[in-house]
Amino acid sequence: MLPVQRRDVPVIVEAPGTVVPLQTVELRAQVSGVVREVLVREGQAVRRGEPLFQLDDRNERANLDKARAQLLRDRATLADLERQLQRARELRGQGFIAQSAADSSATQVEAQQALIRSDEAAVQSAEVALGFTRLTAPLSGRVGQIAVHPGSLVQPGGVALLTIHQIDPVGVSFPVPEAHLSPLLALAGISSPGPAAAAGKPRSGAAATELAVLLPLGGERRRGEAPHSLPGRLVFVDNAVDTASGTILVKGSLANPRQQLWPGQYVSVRLTLRTLEQAQVIPQAAVIQRGAERSVYVVAPDGSARPKVVQLRQSLGELIAVEGLDDGDRVVVEGKQNLRPGTPLRIAVPASAGAASGGTAGGTAGGATAASAAASASRGASR
Repeated sequence: MLPVQRRDVPVIVEAPGTVVPLQTVELRAQVSGVVREVLVREGQAVRRGEPLFQLDDRNERANLDKARAQLLRDRATLADLERQLQRARELRGQGFIAQSAADSSATQVEAQQALIRSDEAAVQSAEVALGFTRLTAPLSGRVGQIAVHPGSLVQPGGVALLTIHQIDPVGVSFPVPEAHLSPLLALAGISSPGPAAAAGKPRSGAAATELAVLLPLGGERRRGEAPHSLPGRLVFVDNAVDTASGTILVKGSLANPRQQLWPGQYVSVRLTLRTLEQAQVIPQAAVIQRGAERSVYVVAPDGSARPKVVQLRQSLGELIAVEGLDDGDRVVVEGKQNLRPGTPLRIAVPASAGAASGGTAGGTAGGATAASAAASASRGASR
């Protein structure tokens, strides 16, 4: 027999999940050209901004030089027109030319200024086109298969040259039963609409280890060895429940510096929804199941067995949190199948404890043996 304990019990949901990249990019060409160099290997880890491909850029460089030359020529023309406008204004002040002639010179200067702005835009466009000939990584991650090789012709909208998956941090997607929707939304901080939720800001005080991914799913471990896990946090709750399965899709994010998780890998996920503070905890072996009813046998004040109906709240390994018991109740763990309501119980203590205390019958629950209680109950039932 063991006394009812009080402790904080986490409410945990376990579900199978799938590792998914938080970001995925398919790299495609934005200009037509021939691949001159492939600067990356398949499966290589790359950082954002690292060069991946170099296309033949001779045509783009020629276009850029042409645009710059056009800009220089038009700037020289503008300088000449500005000098002509200055002379026209001097001659107009002396009355040698009509006002219309000075106005015509001013109009030519303004038109040339607009042409120069067009030339500057053409230079910028040529620079952008030249930049497209050198393809760099848009994010940090790991490269997949490379679809082109040096000498291949690539075109805008064509086949993806390669795909980059973000590996660290990585995401895990898993379903949660809709019965847990309310605590799930509260955990995600979106139970009630508000400016913070609408803007996607992180909730204050969010635990960084509310989610744990066990590694690996079904992997072999030595006896007694706890499964290795990686901590994470909840980042996404889907906006609808799947009516076919009665679950809602959830996504978590977790650091993966050693790259132990891989996109597409199946894992087991534990999500801590909330904590039952100071809940009543008893061994699961003490619970008796009769149909939909759950009960336990407790030691009555007169030393007899008395059944009590309990409500199960959350399991915790070999223990379980329940409702319906009183503080100080002692529950029968073993031998409960031999008990009947009112069966007298005799609590025996171990021989060493009995010798030290005078062998009293009715010792404390902490030194009681369930086997002795069961044997006493059986003899009481036979009488």
